[in-house]
Amino acid sequence: MLSVPTLWTVFVINFLALGLIWAYVMRSYPSFEAARFWTGSAFVAAAGAAMAMLRVVFPDSLVPLLFAGTALILAICLAAMGIRKFFNQPVSWRDTLLITGLGAAGLCVFTFVHDSVPARMTVFTIAQALPMVRSLKLLLSRHEGRVNPGARLAGIVTIVILGIFAARLFGALTSADGGFSYMHFSPAQSVVILMLVFLSMSLNFGFLLMAMDRLRNEVADLALLDDLTGVGNRRYLLQRLTEECARSERSGQPFALLVIDLDGFKGINDTHGHAAGDACLQHFTLMAQTRLRPGDMLARTGGDEFCIVLPSSTLREGAMIARRVLEVCRADAEQCAGNDIPIAVSIGVAQWAREMGAYPDRLIAAADHALYDAKKAGRNRFATYDPAPPLAAEPETRGLSDIGLRKRA
Repeated sequence: MLSVPTLWTVFVINFLALGLIWAYVMRSYPSFEAARFWTGSAFVAAAGAAMAMLRVVFPDSLVPLLFAGTALILAICLAAMGIRKFFNQPVSWRDTLLITGLGAAGLCVFTFVHDSVPARMTVFTIAQALPMVRSLKLLLSRHEGRVNPGARLAGIVTIVILGIFAARLFGALTSADGGFSYMHFSPAQSVVILMLVFLSMSLNFGFLLMAMDRLRNEVADLALLDDLTGVGNRRYLLQRLTEECARSERSGQPFALLVIDLDGFKGINDTHGHAAGDACLQHFTLMAQTRLRPGDMLARTGGDEFCIVLPSSTLREGAMIARRVLEVCRADAEQCAGNDIPIAVSIGVAQWAREMGAYPDRLIAAADHALYDAKKAGRNRFATYDPAPPLAAEPETRGLSDIGLRKRA
């Protein structure tokens, strides 16, 4: 059987190693806030195990056990706070301090007022199990339609640890296997300590898998976003258009696409510099987003060109959104003064049709065709693409070539 100092030394080394790993993760990814709580949890647990070792040095004092038990309760509370932070749930220091404080008070009462090992174990077990039970639902529930594999592993390990806590409490209450002692571990207690060491490593491995999954998703999201404006990039646009085309082929429900080009953008760069041009792109992005509906998607496809995907929308609804974007740009241009740079845009609007099938490039070509009409008609306006010839030519479109293919607004 392993000696008491050896087992507690293994416990301390294990949590120090985990603490160093989480400290590295915390330093490498400062925005990953859950790592801060898991780092603190590991180091506090290591400190608690080190305090418990002092019981061997001071066999007549129960103070080391009091501090060790309080530290281990706090460590579990910090781990539970990390789980809540990971799933974007509010964390409460009040709850943590309450559980830790009540646990410490209970240990004090049954150490100095009424010395009772079963009572101490009852308080210790309940204080440790409570934050773990509260976190279990988060670990095993679906989030965004899926269960995080690391969270599932952490949830299973948590259930096993709770089972060990229950068995340990039962042994302390019934004095099974010679009773419970921190001075001379029985074979059963040695097995429990070793299992808890292994399970604590498994639990933190689950946390690491959770972190890897989150960071991988963030990297994937960044690959679909434009660095300058923060909206979707061309890759994201094509992915979204492919999904919308497939959905429309199944349901027959149309959707619309807007292709937008900033008028005279090259002149802005040449006259005012590229920094001013970047500022114009960012400003237009903010203005356009104020005129979109929930579910609409704005993407920058390169240079001064943007696209807006309008799910479940007709050509008429697309024209309405185009008009709203134009109006906000014109209103902003009217308020420009001094060194302010007015922004003007041309917009082409097209609607998915069944003959386009699941080919986004056909819809983009149609919207580009309409954009060319808007540019040709004088810019700072929008045009719609309609392959069906109108019954009668509109007065303002007479004289334009290819009138039967498009209607301009």
